[in-house]
Amino acid sequence: MRNPKIVFIGAGSVVFTQGLLADLLAYPELHAARIVLHDIDPERLRVAEAVAHRIAAERGARPEITAEPDRKIALDGADFAINMIQVGGHDATVTDFEIPARYGLRQTIADTIGVGGVFRALRTFPVLDAIAADMAAVCPDALLLNYTNPMAMNVWYLSGKVRNVVGLCHSVYWTMQGLAELVGVPYDEVTYLAAGVNHQAWVLRFERDGENLYDRLDAAVERDAELRRRVRVEMYRRLGHYPTETSEHSAEYVSWLLRHDAEIDRLRIPVGDYVGISAENVREYERTREAVRTGAELPVEGTGEYAPQIIHSMVTGTPRVVYGNVVNDGLISNLPPGCVVEVPCAVDGSGVRPTRVGALPPQLAALNRTYVSVNELTVRAALEGRPEYVRHAVMVDPNASATLSLDAIWRMCDDLTKAHGDLLPPELRTTLVS
Repeated sequence: MRNPKIVFIGAGSVVFTQGLLADLLAYPELHAARIVLHDIDPERLRVAEAVAHRIAAERGARPEITAEPDRKIALDGADFAINMIQVGGHDATVTDFEIPARYGLRQTIADTIGVGGVFRALRTFPVLDAIAADMAAVCPDALLLNYTNPMAMNVWYLSGKVRNVVGLCHSVYWTMQGLAELVGVPYDEVTYLAAGVNHQAWVLRFERDGENLYDRLDAAVERDAELRRRVRVEMYRRLGHYPTETSEHSAEYVSWLLRHDAEIDRLRIPVGDYVGISAENVREYERTREAVRTGAELPVEGTGEYAPQIIHSMVTGTPRVVYGNVVNDGLISNLPPGCVVEVPCAVDGSGVRPTRVGALPPQLAALNRTYVSVNELTVRAALEGRPEYVRHAVMVDPNASATLSLDAIWRMCDDLTKAHGDLLPPELRTTLVS
C-alpha cells in the first residue's frame, strides 16, 4: 500500500489532529501519504489545514494535504479513516452535566456510560450512520479507526454498518507508563496483559523478567498514604487488579462513590471535571488559531497514539501489538458475545487481529457486565427506535441507579431529550413523562 489515503473526520479537533499528524509524519514511509482533512466547521478546517502544512514542514515530509468540507468526497478511495468527531461540542457537554446536576446526580467525565455517556452516544449515532453510508459508497474496504467517545457504544453501533472498524484509546498505554514509573522499572522492560471494556479494562499481568511487579506496587501503596486516596488504587486494593483508566473516569462507573460526600473527599474525586477540560480544549484551539494567524511557533509533539502505529504497520508490514476495541467474538469468554471489548491486537501488513484472552476473574467480569448492559440498551434504543430503552440504560447504570429514584431518572432523561432536540435520532426525541 504505497502513499495511503488517510482521512481525518472531525479534523477541527485541531490539537488532537496536530498530535496524530506529528506521529504519522515521524515515519519516513508515510512522508508522501495523501492526507485529507474534513470538518463541518469551515474555520476549524482552515486552521487544521494550516497546522498540517506546518507539521509536515517541521518533519521534513511532503504529503499531499487537502481540506475537504464534503465528507463523501473526502472519503472517496480512502485506505484509512480516523473518526474524532464530537457532536454538539462544548455546549452539549455542559448540558450533559448541568441537567443531571439539578437532580443531584454527580458526574466526573460523562463520556462513557452514565447518563452523560448515553446521551453523548445518542447524538453521535446519526452522524455515524452518515459516515457508514459514505464509506459503503466510496471506500467500503477502508479501516475506520474510531477515537470518538463513548468508545464501546460507538464501535458496537458501527459494527453492523462498517466492514472494518477498530476503536482506539490511550488508556492502557498511559496506565502502564504510570505504573512502570510508580514501581521504578523502565517501561521498555515491562511486560503486561490488560483486557476488559474501554475505560474499565484491567491489568491482568504486570511483570519484568518473570517478576510480579504487583508486589512492588503493593509496597508503593503501603508506604504512601496519599496514593491510597486515589479511586483506582482503592479499586485495585479491593478487586486485586489495577483498572486501566484514570480515577476521574473510574469513579463514575461504579455505585459506591459519587453519592457519598465522605468518599468524594477521601478519594479526591473531581466532580464535574470534564466541563473544565472541555472549556480548556476550546481555549487551546483558540491559542492554536492565533498562532496560525500570527505565524507564531507551534509545538510538533508526538502523542504515542495507536492510529499512526496501525497505519504504519499495515503499510510497511512492521509487526506491533496495540490495544483495540473490537466486537467480542469469543475474545473474553465471560462477557457477552457481540459486545465491544478492549484487548491486545496484533497488527502487520495483513491488518488488525484481536487476541483471545479467555475468562476474566469473576469479580472483574461482573463489573464489566453492568457496563456492557448500559451499552447494549443504548445501542438497541437507537437501532430499534425504543425511547424506553434509553431510560432502561440509565436505570441500570451504577452511578445513576445508586443516586436517583426511578421517577427522577425518567424525568431527567426527558429533560435531556428536550435539551438535545434535533441532535438525537428522530425516533428517540419523544418524552415519556413530561
